Amino acid sequence: MHESGIVDPGGGDANSTAPENTTAPPEQTAGTTPVVPPGPGWFQRLSSILFIIFCFELGLFLLIYPWTDGWADNYFAWAVKGSVQPAWHSFWDNSYVRGGISGLGVVNLWIAIAELFRLFSRRGPRKFKN
Repeated sequence: MHESGIVDPGGGDANSTAPENTTAPPEQTAGTTPVVPPGPGWFQRLSSILFIIFCFELGLFLLIYPWTDGWADNYFAWAVKGSVQPAWHSFWDNSYVRGGISGLGVVNLWIAIAELFRLFSRRGPRKFKN
Protein backbone atom coordinates (compact mmCIF):
# COMPACT_ATOMS: atom_id res chain seq x y z
CA MET A 1 0.00 0.00 0.00
CA HIS A 2 1.21 3.49 -0.86
CA GLU A 3 1.04 6.67 1.20
CA SER A 4 -2.04 7.68 -0.77
CA GLY A 5 -3.80 4.49 0.26
CA ILE A 6 -3.82 2.98 -3.25
CA VAL A 7 -2.67 -0.60 -3.52
CA ASP A 8 -0.28 -1.33 -6.41
CA PRO A 9 -1.50 -4.54 -8.10
CA GLY A 10 2.05 -5.38 -9.24
CA GLY A 11 3.28 -5.37 -5.70
CA GLY A 12 6.06 -2.94 -6.52
CA ASP A 13 6.68 0.61 -5.50
CA ALA A 14 4.96 3.25 -7.64
CA ASN A 15 8.19 5.23 -7.80
CA SER A 16 10.22 2.22 -8.92
CA THR A 17 11.96 2.47 -12.29
CA ALA A 18 12.42 -1.29 -12.75
CA PRO A 19 10.44 -2.64 -15.71
CA GLU A 20 7.71 -5.07 -14.88
CA ASN A 21 7.59 -8.44 -16.58
CA THR A 22 4.00 -8.59 -17.80
CA THR A 23 4.38 -11.56 -20.12
CA ALA A 24 5.14 -15.01 -18.85
CA PRO A 25 7.38 -17.28 -20.92
CA PRO A 26 5.43 -19.79 -23.00
CA GLU A 27 5.26 -23.11 -21.27
CA GLN A 28 6.04 -26.25 -23.23
CA THR A 29 4.25 -29.46 -22.69
CA ALA A 30 6.16 -32.71 -22.55
CA GLY A 31 4.97 -33.90 -25.98
CA THR A 32 5.80 -30.83 -28.08
CA THR A 33 9.08 -29.74 -29.60
CA PRO A 34 9.97 -26.10 -30.14
CA VAL A 35 9.73 -24.76 -33.69
CA VAL A 36 13.11 -23.56 -34.95
CA PRO A 37 13.03 -21.12 -37.88
CA PRO A 38 15.33 -21.93 -40.79
CA GLY A 39 18.72 -20.32 -40.34
CA PRO A 40 21.34 -19.08 -42.76
CA GLY A 41 22.75 -22.59 -43.24
CA TRP A 42 22.46 -22.44 -47.02
CA PHE A 43 24.54 -19.25 -47.12
CA GLN A 44 27.28 -20.79 -44.98
CA ARG A 45 27.32 -23.92 -47.14
CA LEU A 46 27.47 -21.87 -50.37
CA SER A 47 30.26 -19.70 -48.95
CA SER A 48 32.21 -22.80 -47.96
CA ILE A 49 31.83 -24.32 -51.42
CA LEU A 50 32.98 -21.12 -53.12
CA PHE A 51 35.95 -20.88 -50.72
CA ILE A 52 36.89 -24.51 -51.50
CA ILE A 53 36.77 -23.85 -55.25
CA PHE A 54 38.84 -20.67 -54.89
CA CYS A 55 41.53 -22.32 -52.74
CA PHE A 56 41.69 -25.36 -55.01
CA GLU A 57 42.12 -23.33 -58.20
CA LEU A 58 44.62 -20.96 -56.64
CA GLY A 59 46.56 -23.88 -55.19
CA LEU A 60 46.79 -25.67 -58.53
CA PHE A 61 47.88 -22.46 -60.26
CA LEU A 62 50.58 -21.70 -57.69
CA LEU A 63 51.76 -25.30 -57.72
CA ILE A 64 52.14 -25.63 -61.49
CA TYR A 65 52.74 -22.17 -63.00
CA PRO A 66 56.22 -21.46 -61.55
CA TRP A 67 57.58 -24.47 -63.45
CA THR A 68 56.22 -23.47 -66.88
CA ASP A 69 57.91 -21.37 -69.55
CA GLY A 70 55.51 -18.49 -68.90
CA TRP A 71 57.02 -17.92 -65.44
CA ALA A 72 60.10 -16.13 -66.82
CA ASP A 73 58.05 -13.94 -69.15
CA ASN A 74 55.32 -12.65 -66.84
CA TYR A 75 54.92 -9.09 -65.60
CA PHE A 76 56.57 -9.60 -62.21
CA ALA A 77 59.72 -11.09 -63.74
CA TRP A 78 60.37 -7.79 -65.51
CA ALA A 79 58.73 -5.42 -62.99
CA VAL A 80 62.00 -4.02 -61.64
CA LYS A 81 63.82 -1.64 -64.01
CA GLY A 82 67.30 -0.20 -63.98
CA SER A 83 70.52 -1.68 -62.67
CA VAL A 84 68.70 -4.03 -60.26
CA GLN A 85 66.84 -5.78 -63.09
CA PRO A 86 69.39 -8.55 -63.83
CA ALA A 87 69.65 -9.47 -60.14
CA TRP A 88 65.87 -9.45 -59.78
CA HIS A 89 65.45 -11.64 -62.86
CA SER A 90 67.99 -14.18 -61.60
CA PHE A 91 66.20 -14.18 -58.21
CA TRP A 92 62.85 -14.68 -59.94
CA ASP A 93 64.23 -17.65 -61.93
CA ASN A 94 65.77 -19.25 -58.83
CA SER A 95 64.49 -22.77 -58.15
CA TYR A 96 64.08 -22.01 -54.45
CA VAL A 97 61.77 -19.08 -55.20
CA ARG A 98 59.77 -21.27 -57.57
CA GLY A 99 59.62 -23.98 -54.90
CA GLY A 100 58.42 -21.43 -52.32
CA ILE A 101 55.61 -20.31 -54.60
CA SER A 102 54.71 -23.95 -55.25
CA GLY A 103 54.73 -24.49 -51.48
CA LEU A 104 52.10 -21.77 -51.15
CA GLY A 105 50.09 -23.70 -53.73
CA VAL A 106 50.34 -26.86 -51.62
CA VAL A 107 49.14 -24.90 -48.59
CA ASN A 108 46.13 -23.66 -50.57
CA LEU A 109 45.33 -27.19 -51.71
CA TRP A 110 45.58 -28.37 -48.10
CA ILE A 111 43.17 -25.63 -46.99
CA ALA A 112 40.71 -26.63 -49.72
CA ILE A 113 40.82 -30.31 -48.71
CA ALA A 114 40.51 -29.52 -45.00
CA GLU A 115 37.55 -27.23 -45.67
CA LEU A 116 35.93 -29.93 -47.80
CA PHE A 117 36.21 -32.46 -44.98
CA ARG A 118 34.92 -29.89 -42.48
CA LEU A 119 31.93 -29.16 -44.70
CA PHE A 120 30.90 -32.80 -44.94
CA SER A 121 31.62 -33.65 -41.31
CA ARG A 122 29.32 -30.85 -40.15
CA ARG A 123 26.32 -32.35 -41.93
CA GLY A 124 26.21 -35.41 -39.71
CA PRO A 125 25.06 -38.90 -40.61
CA ARG A 126 22.26 -39.29 -43.10
CA LYS A 127 19.06 -40.87 -41.97
CA PHE A 128 17.47 -43.17 -44.51
CA LYS A 129 13.74 -43.79 -44.48
CA ASN A 130 12.60 -47.42 -44.78
